[in-house]
Amino acid sequence: MNKLSEKKWYNGAVVACIGVAFFMLLANLKSVSSAVGFFLGSFKSIFLGMIFAYVLNPLARFFYHKLFAKMKVGDTRWYLSVTLGILTALLAVILLIGTLIPQLVQSIALFSENYDSYAKTLMELLEKSPLRSVIDAEKLQSLSENALTSISNFVRDNAGKILTAAADSGKGIISTVISLIVAVYLLIDKKRVMAGMWRFGRAVLPLKTLTSIMDFCLRCDSILMNYLGQSLMESLIVGAINAIFMLACGMQYVGLVSVIVAVTNLIPNFGPIIGAVIGGFILVLVNPLHALMFVVFCIVLQFVDGYILKPKLFSGSLGVSGLLILIAGIVLGNLFGVLGMLLSIPAAAILSFIYHDYFLPNAEKRRREEEKQGTQS
Repeated sequence: MNKLSEKKWYNGAVVACIGVAFFMLLANLKSVSSAVGFFLGSFKSIFLGMIFAYVLNPLARFFYHKLFAKMKVGDTRWYLSVTLGILTALLAVILLIGTLIPQLVQSIALFSENYDSYAKTLMELLEKSPLRSVIDAEKLQSLSENALTSISNFVRDNAGKILTAAADSGKGIISTVISLIVAVYLLIDKKRVMAGMWRFGRAVLPLKTLTSIMDFCLRCDSILMNYLGQSLMESLIVGAINAIFMLACGMQYVGLVSVIVAVTNLIPNFGPIIGAVIGGFILVLVNPLHALMFVVFCIVLQFVDGYILKPKLFSGSLGVSGLLILIAGIVLGNLFGVLGMLLSIPAAAILSFIYHDYFLPNAEKRRREEEKQGTQS
């Protein structure tokens, strides 16, 4: 008796079923996304803890193999590595916040104290710009004079919403702490978790299939780790160069703007533009000349970064075309926002190797077999 997959109508039926399922998914996209969002929201702390554990694992492994290499292999060595990795990550976050918060508070205070001069500077810039013919100067002046009053009225009228937002922020902090605790448990029990996953996979899948899945996961892990490490290194270099330039030119808000430039540089394609716009906006009200110098420097820096630094760091390790990265950034950015844009390069790399290493060889093999059968018949 012939297998079902050998029937002539089998491939067409599978394609038809996939097409119907895809159509139904698109037709009910809002309902599906709501259901998926509710499901993921219920396990948000768990998923976030898994992400924390995944990101912290290379740091713990580094300490395990480098700092504690002379210790005997055992649980104590791994526990110390995990503890030191988490403390290092927390120290980096504290240093980052310690750099940002004082600068942000200072910028808000300075903006409030010098609001009138900033508004006057802005009016003078607009008067000299090509947009002066389409701008109602009197209305803009009135808006600028009443801006602080409008802000205070807005805060007073929306105090309840502001308190709700603050409470949600507190819940987010608690959720993050819980996720960090989950990450600690996952890292500590890493060997046991991995052994349990392998045992379960071995029970439900053939060894060949399980091995293929593990190879695929290891390849994806290698791509993600390479991308994360190289991207962080690149952003640190770009932020440091930006800070050196701003210090040399005597600009204000060096720490705040340089951190913004470094963080936004993680976003492919559009990140440097976002960083330049935000940094330029912060500087333009303080010193328009500094803002212009900063924007010009950002253009030069991104040219150097794109054509010298990026190729040197990534050095073809991902092997993804710029067009595919651009498409992945647009699609994933529309679907998942900033997170989608951050992950667009590794996602494009994973899709590329799936296409070249799995889909294309299997399709070519199938085509050769069909042509061989046609020749024999």
